[in-house]
Amino acid sequence: MKTRFAMTLMALLPILAACKAQDGTANTATPTEPATPATAPASEPAAPATPAAAGETAAAAAATENAAAPSPSASARPTGPEPVAGTDYVVIENGQPFQPATGKIEVAEVFGYVCPACAAFQPLIGPWKAGLPSDVSFVYVPAMFGNTWDDYGRAFYAAQSMGLQDKTHEALYAAIHAQQTLKGERGRDSVEDIAKFYSTFGADPKQFAATMSSFAVNAKTNAAKQFAQRSGVTGTPSVIVNGKYLVKGKSFPDMLRIADHLVARERAAKGN
Repeated sequence: MKTRFAMTLMALLPILAACKAQDGTANTATPTEPATPATAPASEPAAPATPAAAGETAAAAAATENAAAPSPSASARPTGPEPVAGTDYVVIENGQPFQPATGKIEVAEVFGYVCPACAAFQPLIGPWKAGLPSDVSFVYVPAMFGNTWDDYGRAFYAAQSMGLQDKTHEALYAAIHAQQTLKGERGRDSVEDIAKFYSTFGADPKQFAATMSSFAVNAKTNAAKQFAQRSGVTGTPSVIVNGKYLVKGKSFPDMLRIADHLVARERAAKGN
C-alpha cells in the first residue's frame, strides 16, 4: 500500500506545484511556476487533485521517470549550477532557524497534511531527509493557515508529544489523499475523527483529543505560525535552509537540488 501510494502521488508531480491558503483553502499553481510560495499562484486556481483521480498508467510512467532522475541527496556533492538569489531562493531578512541546535544546519519543511502538493512532495523529501549528513537537522513545521489546517497542525504536535509522529506522518497523507478515510479539505474532519485515526496507531482517542488543545501544543503551533510568517511563507510545501533561505525552484527535485547547494554553503561558512 505504501509503495502504491508513493507511485500514485508521483503521478501528480506534473500537476501540483504549491498549495496556498486563502480563507483556509488551498490552491494549486501551474507546473511552470516555481514550487515555493514565494511566487504568486496561478490566476485561476484549480481544485486540489487527489491521487484517486490518477490512473495506473500515469503512476507507472511517473515512477519510471523518477527512477531515471532520482532526487538529489545532501550527502552527495551538490549538482547543477549554483543557485541565484531572487531566482532560486529568497534571502530571509533577519531569519532564524526554527529549532536552533549547536553545530547543526537546519532544513525545515513547512507543510500541510491537507495540501495535495505536500502529499506529492513527501515521497521525494522523505528519502532526501533520510540521507542528510549528521551535521544537518531536519524539522517538519506544520502550516497554520486556519480552519482544518490548524486542526491538523495541532494533531501533528499531539502525535509528536506521544511518540507517534514518525510512524503516522506518511500514513496521514495516505488517509486524506489516497484512501480518503479523512476529508482533509473535502470537508472538515472533527477532532474526534482525527483522534480516531491516531487511535489505530495506539493513541487513546480521548487523550489525543485533549492533547490537541493543550497548552504545550498551542505554544508549539504558535511558534510554527510565527516561524512561517517571519520566513515569508505563504503556501506549501516550503523549504527553508538554516532560517536564512526560502527555496524556490522550478520543480520539487529542483527545490531539493537548491537546498543541497544552500546546505553546502552554510557548511562552508561554518568552516566544516
